[in-house]
Amino acid sequence: MKNDILNRADVYTLVTTFYTKIRKDDVLGPIFNNRIHDWDSHLDHLTDFWESSLFFVNKYKGNPLEKHVEVDAAIDHVINEHHFGIWLNYWIQTLDELFEGDKANIAKNRARKMGTFIYIKLFESRTTK
Repeated sequence: MKNDILNRADVYTLVTTFYTKIRKDDVLGPIFNNRIHDWDSHLDHLTDFWESSLFFVNKYKGNPLEKHVEVDAAIDHVINEHHFGIWLNYWIQTLDELFEGDKANIAKNRARKMGTFIYIKLFESRTTK
C-alpha cells in the first residue's frame, strides 16, 4: 500500500521523479532542457507551486500561464495538445507509481484542470497579438 502525499518532501519526490521523466522524453525533453538551466532552482520553484496548490500554503510566486506563453512564443508556437497529453500522462503515471489517496487524486485533477486552462489560454494568446 502506498501513502498519500503528506508534506513538502512528498511533493518534492513527486516533482523530481516527474521531471526526470520529462527531461528524457523525446518530445518534451528538448523544450524543457533548452529553456531551464538551473534545474535545482526550477524543481524547488515547482515544488513550491504544487505544495501551495495541494496544501494551501503561500509559497509559490510566479505566473505559470505567462511562462507557458513565453516558452510557446520562443519555440515558434509549436506547443499543441499532444505536448499537454504527454505531460499529463507522465504526471498521472508518476502519481500512480508513488502515491495513492485524496491528495494524489487532487493532484491529478488539478493537473487536468491546469493543463486545460493553459492549453486554451496559450491558443488565445496567439490570436490576440
